[in-house]
Amino acid sequence: MTRTTTATGTAPARRPAVAKAAIIADLRASMAELKCIGSERLVRQGISMTQLHVLHLLDHHGEMPMSRLAEMLDVSLSNGSGLIDRIEERGFVERIRVASDRRMVMVRLTPAGRETLDEIEVVREQVLRRVLDRLDATQLAGVATAMADLREAVAATLTGTVAHHHAPPSQGRD
Repeated sequence: MTRTTTATGTAPARRPAVAKAAIIADLRASMAELKCIGSERLVRQGISMTQLHVLHLLDHHGEMPMSRLAEMLDVSLSNGSGLIDRIEERGFVERIRVASDRRMVMVRLTPAGRETLDEIEVVREQVLRRVLDRLDATQLAGVATAMADLREAVAATLTGTVAHHHAPPSQGRD
């Protein structure tokens, strides 16, 4: 991966917009590479990226009505149903009719679907560990602090609260 940031200490102080653009570019590139890790094997097995996305949505949001899943995918209900048909054939999801309203169909991840997602995470974690193994203790501390600050800024942005800066992990961080 090509680094897009400038020399340490110059970009953030002198040109915050340029530094932010470089950070965004680096994050996008890194996230794209990590997203593909593990997913490539599934695609070779005939599981599309869209199907994988459905598995991730169900994992993150839990069981949901078919209509809501189609809405989240921004597809028609019939297209969403066709997609779920193909994933269900593989045993990764199941449909459940709601007893009190037979028109409502819930979709949920099966144990096989959960296992598939777990396998991907194992591969991704192994790669991340190899990446982090290339950093020395000072770099690791800097990454840990930056990641905690980034997580907090994301949470604050999403909730509308003010972020508080953390001390490095070695200084009593929770």
